[in-house]
Amino acid sequence: VQLQASGGGLVQAGDSLRLSCAASGRTFNTGAVGWFRQVPGKEREFLATVAWPSGNVVYPDTVQGRFSISGDNAKRTVYLQIDSLKPEDTARYYCAASDVRGDPYYYRKLMSYRYWGQGTQVTVSS
Repeated sequence: VQLQASGGGLVQAGDSLRLSCAASGRTFNTGAVGWFRQVPGKEREFLATVAWPSGNVVYPDTVQGRFSISGDNAKRTVYLQIDSLKPEDTARYYCAASDVRGDPYYYRKLMSYRYWGQGTQVTVSS
């Protein structure tokens, strides 16, 4: 499975962005696609995940409603909408895929994902 993240860039505080994660390669019947972000020198942070075939989404408490994950099965693409961007949202954003059936807690963890994209940089100016 190959994952290609895109949609990042330089934006101003208060703007919105929609990041895309396009998947190619083999398909699997169960699993999840998640979004994470990382700032140099810090741990990769979980942002959201969508599981299939259920379509259930999970967010950490820290997201505070500004992040929204969705998917388009026909395009094999998962999106992350980020609203009201803040300078502290500046980071490299990664998507990842798991082909393992798990519960919502399982998909919050980095080690639950086998496949990772290269990431897309988001920089928010104040």
